[in-house]
This record gives sequence, structure tokens and C-alpha cells, in this order.
Amino acid sequence: MRVSTSIFIVFVCASLLGCTKGNEINGRSLRTANRSVSYIKDRLPVEQRVAFEVSFWSLRDDIRNNEEFLDTIDGKTPEELIVLGKELFQKRKNAGFKDYEQFDTWEQMIAQYTQERIDQNRRKKADPRDKQNSVLYKL
Repeated sequence: MRVSTSIFIVFVCASLLGCTKGNEINGRSLRTANRSVSYIKDRLPVEQRVAFEVSFWSLRDDIRNNEEFLDTIDGKTPEELIVLGKELFQKRKNAGFKDYEQFDTWEQMIAQYTQERIDQNRRKKADPRDKQNSVLYKL
């Protein structure tokens, strides 16, 4: 009885520790940060994916020092990272950043990038080798 209770308590603690930071960026190293960003991005709603990616890479471009960058993004949720991305957009836009001159708002920029991603996915052509490797047999 005593052993089963101890095992149960250890199991519950381990499962709680494993579940607490699933939606936060792990900024221990660049490798773990990239891995957690990829994991989070794949689980985000489609509407937030582009904003999340743009925010992450804009921050990476702005903060060149690895340690400072990792400290900035460590423990951030997607929503918090997007807020940082919006603030950086506004800061760069006010400073006259060349690439942002064509956009009036953050939402306009994200809408354009989302549309470009959709168009890019539509342009993918089928591989001609797929037609040759059909699993349908002619009888």
C-alpha cells in the first residue's frame, strides 16, 4: 500500500512537470528554442502561425546577441511573443525601417504575408513521377 501510494505521487508530479510548459518557448539554448518554436507553431491556429513566425524572426533579427535573445523569448507564450513582435514593428516603423514603409499596420503586414503563404502553397505543382507510380492497376 505504501509503495503504490509513493509510485502514484511520483507519477502525478512527473506528469504535472511535463505538462506545465508545453505552450512556452524553452530558451535554454538556440537549439531548444528553435525546437519549441517549431512545436508551438505546428499547434497554433492557422490565423496565428504567420504572426508568431514573423514575431520570432523579427526579434531574432533585432537582437543579435544569443544570450540576450534567449533571455527575451524564454518562457514566452505565443500571444506574448506576438505582442513583442507588434511592439518591434511599431518601433521600426516609427524609425523609418525601409521594409515596413509599405505597411500601415501590423495586421496589414500579417494579412499580406498570410496571402503570400497561401499563394505559395497553391503554386506547388505535382511531381510528374507521381503519375508514373500509380497504385491503380489496369486489369
